[in-house]
This record gives sequence, structure tokens and C-alpha cells, in this order.
Amino acid sequence: MADDAPAKPTEEAPKAEAPKAEPAKEAAAPEPAKETPKKSWADEAEEEDGPPPGFDDIVKAVAATKVEEAVDEPDLSLKSEGLRERPEAEITTKTEGDSIYASAHKFEELPLSPELLKGLYVEMKFERPSKVQALTLPMILTPPHRDLIAQAHNGSGKTTCFVLSMLSRVDPSKQLTQALCICPTRELVVQNLSVLRRMAKYTNITSTSTASELEVGGSGLRRDPINEMVVVGTHGKLKNWVQKRLLDLDGVAILVFDEADEMLKADGFADDSVRLIKMIRKKNPRVQLLLFSATFNDIVKRFAVSIAPQANQVFVAKEQLSLDVIAQYNVRCPDRQGKTRVLKEMIFPNCERLGQTMIFVRTRDSAKSLHAEMERDGYKCTSITGDMQPTDRDRVVQEFRDGTTKILISTDVLSRGFDVSQVTLVINYDVPVERDGVTPAYETYLHRIGRSGRFGRKGAAFNLICTGQDNDVMTRISTYFKKTIEEIKWDDEDEFIKVLDKTL
Repeated sequence: MADDAPAKPTEEAPKAEAPKAEPAKEAAAPEPAKETPKKSWADEAEEEDGPPPGFDDIVKAVAATKVEEAVDEPDLSLKSEGLRERPEAEITTKTEGDSIYASAHKFEELPLSPELLKGLYVEMKFERPSKVQALTLPMILTPPHRDLIAQAHNGSGKTTCFVLSMLSRVDPSKQLTQALCICPTRELVVQNLSVLRRMAKYTNITSTSTASELEVGGSGLRRDPINEMVVVGTHGKLKNWVQKRLLDLDGVAILVFDEADEMLKADGFADDSVRLIKMIRKKNPRVQLLLFSATFNDIVKRFAVSIAPQANQVFVAKEQLSLDVIAQYNVRCPDRQGKTRVLKEMIFPNCERLGQTMIFVRTRDSAKSLHAEMERDGYKCTSITGDMQPTDRDRVVQEFRDGTTKILISTDVLSRGFDVSQVTLVINYDVPVERDGVTPAYETYLHRIGRSGRFGRKGAAFNLICTGQDNDVMTRISTYFKKTIEEIKWDDEDEFIKVLDKTL
């Protein structure tokens, strides 16, 4: 059974093998000095230091955890284009050095070119910086251009922050790559490049991505040298480009990691990310590093700080990340078949009045079998898993966004960054757990239920539980977010309708 709680996301290129440790060199007479090619993140592991402080324990823990089922990471494809301000959310900042930063109330207060300002107002139709943008953009754009670790909720304007930052650091007179953005998945690459090109519409700044149509010729492989000023991509394809000497990173002045918590997870992209940072810092010690994410757990946060110890920091308090606009309920079912009955008898008959519904399951097989059972019984829905071809995933997503389909069964590939304003109900058919299948996946829960209630609308989430472990996971999630989750009966349609009428 394939598992779709976080697994490695689909990239454009096959994943690089884990770097092998170099054999110990025996004592021998020194050979004449000869020039050897420099080792890089794209070739093999660097022969120094090892992981930053706080990373060793994570590596050991992951090595000790053997999970037989393949898993998928969230598919961070479709970021929100609207802002969802939450004035009550306290944002804490920590600044390094003697720099004093004033919040920007207008974009004109920032060191931006007239062309970029025109892109913000005319193309993007922004009126003013969001709260997060007002705080972070002065920190990023003010010399000496310190590193930044920033965490804030989806829809707060994070994408604009790092896209605008990259564009503002580019010198259009230099035909070389000056800004690099790393993303976990192809779909997020496409989304971020789209935002960047809209914002840069009135400039002469060139850009490309590892998913760009310019790579093709039918084969999907780029063969000409890359001199676009901004490059957005995934580790796999970028490494391929560097290995083939198509991409030169010597001129990179700003390096961005989107969804940085995923990019710094020990069981995810941490190794590749650390090596890339080290390689670029060797070429340009003054490179600015920006780490953006909607969530940072304590372990990843410590890791991020160890990588960028002099970085300014912007964080939203953990308990304030809980989405208060989402009504949350636990539904205790007698068994797994009871969960399916909840869908058939309580949810699907009311789907028309509910708007759109997302159902999250843990494994790919669960998504496929649940979809097949629903279809077989005459319930119209669709499903998406991480092992689908990109074109098929794009089609399923577009149909759901267009409203052609009302119910989408998904693994955690769509637990983050996926915004459809009509989604009012999220169902955790399987409660979210980490790779070990036991530990509650707190951030995944937050992101899953956050698929409803987008852009300030009301939303509801039902967590279907049937085992002692399910109950333990939801109890710990409730405690973690300091949120009492009410329980409702699984077979009481009147209670379901009452809850739905009240919350939606």
C-alpha cells in the first residue's frame, strides 16, 4: 500500500542518490599538484563540517524509522492570490545588528523601481502592503540585505514578499542569473514563476523555471545555457542543469526557499538544501538567504536558525495559527466502513448546498479505492494522488477549481497551498500523522483544514476517528493548538445538518 502522507514530491528529474561517504585515503607520497574540478551540491557531498547544530538528532531519528510504504509530500501548487489579513494575529520580529526597520505603509516607501511599482498596482492590482509585507519587505530590501526567516499564514502575502525581493535585487543590465528560488514541487514552481512574470511585466527582467515551456523541443530538456536573471526550480532539475554546466550560480545575490519547512526537513530536502546554500555562499559570501513558510515546527526552526544565525526573524505565535474561522468536529465511527457511511449518508447527499468538499486520506491506495467505491455506488467525485502524471493532476485540479467536480478525494499532495474559494468543508477521512504512522502531523492538520474557509469565508472540518490511535492523535492535536474540538455522532443526520447549517 502506497502512503500519501508526506512523501517526496514529484520533481522534473529523478531524485539524486544519497551522497556516498568518500573512502579514507591511505598515507602515501604526495602526488604533483594538479587542478581538479570544484565539488558542488550538484556533484557530491562536501567534505566538511557535517550538518548544522541540531540536525544530527533528526538524521538519527529518520534513519531509525523504517516505513515500508512510499509517501508523497504536499503538492504546493496553487498559492492564494488574495490576501487574508488577520489583524488580531500577533507577529513577533527579531532583528540582528543595529538596523532599525520601519514598517512600510505604502509600496512607494520601499526601494522599488517605477516599473515594479507599476506591476504591483496595474498588473497585480495591489493597493497597499499586507501586514506581513509591511514588516518583512523593509528587512529584506534595506542594506546590508540580511538573511530572513519568515513564517506567516497562507494568503498573508508571503509569495509577493520573496518574488518582489528577488526582482528588486536584480540588475537588468547584467545578463546572468542573479536570483534563485527553490521549491519542493514542479507545480509550485509553475505558480511562483507565473506570479513573478506578472509582477515583472513592465521591467526588462528575464526569468525561467525548471518547468518552463522554453525547455522543450518535445523532449522537455533544456540544452542552451541559462542566462535568465531569475530562476525558479526544484532541486532535481537544478542539479541536472548545474551538472551539465547549463546554469552558473556564481552571480546569485539572493537565494529563496519557498515552503522552507518542507525544504529543511531531515526526511525531505534538507541535505540538498544545505549543500546548495554552502555552495552558493562559497561563491558569494554576501548572498541573501530568505526562508519562507506558513509553518515551522520547533525542530525545523532551530535548524533554520543554525543555517542563518544572523537572520532577521518574523514569526506568528503557534496558537494563533489555528484557523478560528474553521469549525472543527470529531466524528467517532465504529469502524472504517462507518467512515465511508458518513460520506455516503451525511456528506454526499448535502454536497450541493455545501459548496465544494475535500476529503483527505493517508495513502494512495485509500484514495483510489475510496474513489472507486463512491463512483460504483453512483456518487460523483474525483481523486488525486502523488503518483499521477502532471497532466492528469493539472486536469483534476482545474476541474475542481472550475466547479466541474464538487468533491475531491486527495492525499496530502494538496494539503498545502491549494486555494479554491468555494471549498467550505474538509473531511479528514484519515487523521494526519507523520511518516512513522503514529506521531500527529500538527502542521499537516493545520494546512488540511485550512483548505476550507479561504479568504475569510466560513468553513468546517470533520475528523473521522475509529481507533484508539485516531483518538490519541486528535487529542494531541487539540492540546497542541489549544483548541477544544467538539464530538458529534456519526449516524445522526439531523445533528450533521444542524452543524452544517450553523457553521456554513
